[in-house]
Amino acid sequence: MSDSNRRFVLGKRPEGRPDRDTFEPEETELPEPNRGEVLVRTLYLSVDPYMRGRMRDRESYADPWEVGEAMAGHVVGEVVDSAHDDWQGGEFVFANGYWSEYATLDGDDLTPIEPSENAPLESYLGVLGMPGRTAYFGTREVLEPTPGDTVVVSGAAGAVGSTVGQLASFAGARVVGFAGSDEKVRYLEDDLGFDAGINYKETDDYGDALDEAAPEGVDGYFDNVGGPITDGVFTRLNVDGRVAVCGQIATYNDEGVATGPRKLPLLIPSRARVEGLLVGDYVARFEQANARLHEWVTNGDLAHRETVVEGFENAPDAFLGLFEGDNIGKQVVQVAEPSE
Repeated sequence: MSDSNRRFVLGKRPEGRPDRDTFEPEETELPEPNRGEVLVRTLYLSVDPYMRGRMRDRESYADPWEVGEAMAGHVVGEVVDSAHDDWQGGEFVFANGYWSEYATLDGDDLTPIEPSENAPLESYLGVLGMPGRTAYFGTREVLEPTPGDTVVVSGAAGAVGSTVGQLASFAGARVVGFAGSDEKVRYLEDDLGFDAGINYKETDDYGDALDEAAPEGVDGYFDNVGGPITDGVFTRLNVDGRVAVCGQIATYNDEGVATGPRKLPLLIPSRARVEGLLVGDYVARFEQANARLHEWVTNGDLAHRETVVEGFENAPDAFLGLFEGDNIGKQVVQVAEPSE
């Protein structure tokens, strides 16, 4: 075990799209756990689009980082030293940690995990972690798909969208996904069982594309992206349609608020319901979601993929890649291998 610890702090507040200078590397002494704490070695680090909002100096659902503050994120790690009665070295944990190789964390806040063939360690940052729970509650509680419905998902090849589509399919819905390449469309249709995929980068008119892929209109829309795709979907919403607004990655790097054709009047004839989604609102029911997702994954019913970027030093590039559409499924950084 090293005597030093590498980490990333917020180097500056970006204007527009972040770049490598947004992330400042630091090297510190290896921390030691105080009573009740555990020293965790990071094995996998999650990078997520919502982190872009934490780089702004404004209030949101997640507190902004201060310049110079260690960047936080979900991690899967290994206990290497413990001053907590419930933990011992070698155990695998899920934690709210940091962009760092090591961190001392409150032992009461750690969650034990047991990897398996269908549920490797990195999957606990994706389908068995926050993205999976977001998909679970967003699909079941907001979209409420029923047999015969048509559900459309934007960002469908990502960690959340890929799970939403499968859960909607489980409920008997026809599922259509927007993704950013032909490879991703094939992944949706061939691996995940989507009924149709649309490559938005090769599509001039999203409404026309939906007329072909969703000829009966749209009953449920899970929005991870916003922007022109969402504008197009709104024109095809059926009466009593449901829209779950989970993310707006298309606008996260905008410095101003875009204006243009107003889409809210379209909700009047459709009487559609648009609802924002934060998975933290369902924390009291996380165990329910965890159990169902784990059952589906271990049985092989729920497919998932992780795009793994190797090397802690490449964490900024992994984050920036989210805005280029580099990932299929969950984007994670492999920081270290488990101990023998």
